[in-house]
Amino acid sequence: MSSDWDPARYLSFAEERSRPLSELLARVVTTQARLVVDLGCGPGTSTMPLLERWPAARVVGVDSSPAMIARATGAARGPRVSFVKADIGDWEPEEAPDVVVANAVLQWVPEHVSVIERFASVLAPGGSLAIQVPGNFGEPSHALMRELAASGRWPVPPGLLRESPVLDPGGYLSVLAGLGLDADVWSTTYLHVLDGPDPVLEWVRGTALRPVLAALGDEAPSFEAAYAAALREAYPPDAAGRTVLAFRRIFAVGRRPG
Repeated sequence: MSSDWDPARYLSFAEERSRPLSELLARVVTTQARLVVDLGCGPGTSTMPLLERWPAARVVGVDSSPAMIARATGAARGPRVSFVKADIGDWEPEEAPDVVVANAVLQWVPEHVSVIERFASVLAPGGSLAIQVPGNFGEPSHALMRELAASGRWPVPPGLLRESPVLDPGGYLSVLAGLGLDADVWSTTYLHVLDGPDPVLEWVRGTALRPVLAALGDEAPSFEAAYAAALREAYPPDAAGRTVLAFRRIFAVGRRPG
């Protein structure tokens, strides 16, 4: 199984995945921008709203996935947007950005606080760093995956699934304030109403489950079957066949004075 991202599968829940970005951008107070950076831009769906929000800005999307960059580049329109295949852990902008957006990407980066520190240090005066990360790693969708991975029944590489890959809201407040930024931090729990068979499995197939299945190769189907059964018990549908997925997200916006 390929280790790269599947843009089509990721976009199967496009509406639910796009809402947190809208709410994140609503709290960014930087109004004028020449350069906006979209870290972990994925298939470009997070990049297009940045073009609309800052109509005079050049927007650069950065992602390490060849498939995602290909999809984003194919959907790009106009000279103001460009995409770069690179690891956000070491990519550097050519000039000081006015806005840096990291929407649902930092949870994939070990020691991601160093990424926050690096981009905060290169912000233009008055610029903003806007972050959104999942805060649901204690929910059954993730806890069950970790339990199965640790059971010894499958050769899941140690450390592939981290129990707490993000900070709590207070942690991000401390990081941003410690960097001299004016910080605005909050969290929201969304109740996503999902339809169809095994909808929670379909949700995580596009994100958290992807690296596990890629690592297991031929043993991936048996792991997925056991995981699907556990999810059905943890997330039973209601009488109308709807399944509710509680999904907490953590938001943080830091603005450099000036």
